[in-house]
Amino acid sequence: MAQHHTGAESHGHEDHGSVKSYVIGFILSIVLTIIPLVVVLNDMMGRTGTMVIILITAVLQFVVQLFFFMHIREGKGPRWNVMTLILGIVILLTIVGGSIWIMTYNAVAH
Repeated sequence: MAQHHTGAESHGHEDHGSVKSYVIGFILSIVLTIIPLVVVLNDMMGRTGTMVIILITAVLQFVVQLFFFMHIREGKGPRWNVMTLILGIVILLTIVGGSIWIMTYNAVAH
């Protein structure tokens, strides 16, 4: 008896990405982890330069995780996924930035 795959079954399987996609994401993740590690362990830059490298590689690591492992662009509503993510990031930055602003410029605490 021959087995027939419906379009829904094969479409569901395709949502998970290919092995090539996972390998590329894994290699990029490893590289983005090693770069700041090498900079810190070998004391290659000053404090500011080291912090900038750590922050840049952290943001790139976040993007790699989203696109290669979390499949943010795939699915029924990829545009809504990205818009929701952007809104969450804006809210997060507002809360963190506002908290830092208040802690830095609060005249009552000084």
